[in-house]
Amino acid sequence: MRKKILFFAVLFVMVAVVYRMSVFSPELVSFSGPTMGTTYTVKFFSTEEVDGSSGLKDDVDAALVKVNKLMSTYDPNSELSLFNKLPAGQSATISEDMAYVIDKALLISEMSGGEYDVTIGPLVNLWGFGPGKREDKVPSQAQIDEAKSLVGYRLLSLDGRRLSKDKDIYVDLSSIAKGYGVDVVAKVLEAQGVDSYLVEVGGEIVSKGMKADGSPWRIAIESPAGGHDIAERVIAITNVAVATSGDYRNYFEKNGVRYSHTISPVTGKPITHKLVSVTVVEKTTTMADGLATAITVLGPDKGLEFAQKNGIAAYLLVKTDFGFEERSSDAFKPYLN
Repeated sequence: MRKKILFFAVLFVMVAVVYRMSVFSPELVSFSGPTMGTTYTVKFFSTEEVDGSSGLKDDVDAALVKVNKLMSTYDPNSELSLFNKLPAGQSATISEDMAYVIDKALLISEMSGGEYDVTIGPLVNLWGFGPGKREDKVPSQAQIDEAKSLVGYRLLSLDGRRLSKDKDIYVDLSSIAKGYGVDVVAKVLEAQGVDSYLVEVGGEIVSKGMKADGSPWRIAIESPAGGHDIAERVIAITNVAVATSGDYRNYFEKNGVRYSHTISPVTGKPITHKLVSVTVVEKTTTMADGLATAITVLGPDKGLEFAQKNGIAAYLLVKTDFGFEERSSDAFKPYLN
C-alpha cells in the first residue's frame, strides 16, 4: 500500500511538472522610451520567471540614465563634462564605465591613425553639432585651425581609471556611447534571466538567442533614400551587435552646400565623400558603434580597406549618379545570403 501511495505521489509530481511545462508559452514583450537624445526599444521573449510585468523597464531606464549621466556632453554636470572643464595638464579618476568606453575609443583612434579621434569635440562644437544653440554657420579657416590645434587623441591618456589631458582638449563620446548603452541594457536583461532579446538605441542593436519559433532575429538596414520607410537590406543576426553610421540625417545646408555632422579631424571639416552609410557587425555594440563611425570618416575606399585589414564585418552604401552602390568586406559576406 505504501509503495502504491509513493508511486501515485511521484506520478502526481510528474504530471504537475508536465502540465506546467505545457501551459507556459513564451510571448514577445516589447517596451521603449526616450534616451540620449533619441529613443530605445527592447524586445524579448518571456520566461517563466520574467514576463512583461517584471519591472524590467524600470531597470533599463535606470541603466540608461546612468550612462547618460556619465557620458553626455549635453549635461554640464556629467562625468565627461566635468572632465572636459578641467584645465590642461590635469587628470581625474573616472568611473569603470567611462574608462571602458574611453579605452575602446582610444583603441579605434589608434587603429584608424587618428582619422577617428575621441577628442574631436572642439571641431564638433565649432560646426554646431555639439551642445548649445545650433546656428548652422560655416566657421572661418582661422577658427577651424584653432579648433584643430586642440584635437589629438595622443593628448589624452588613460592609466587604469586615471584620465589625463595634456592640452585643453574636449572629449566627445557621441560616436560610441549609444553603443555602450545598448550593451549595458543587454546586461540588465541577462541578469534577470532573459536569454532571447533584441535591444536598440538610436539605431544601434544587439541580439541574443533565437525567436520562440527557432528563427533568428532579423533587422533592416535602412536606405539613405527612404529613411525608416525603406529597407536597403534585411539581415539575420544571432548573438551579435550591429551599428549603422550615416550622414543623411544630421546635417545643415548653407548656400546650397550640405554639411555633414561627421567631422574629419584631419581636415577639420565635415566629410565630403560619397560614402553615406556604414553598417558594422561586431561582438559588442560599443565597438560596432565606434568602428562604423571610423569607417564613415575614412570614406568608401580607405574605409573598406580598413575593414578588410582588421577583419571587420562592414557593409557600405556609396552614393552614385544612379542610386547607391553596395560594398562589403569579406567578413560581412555571410550576412548577405
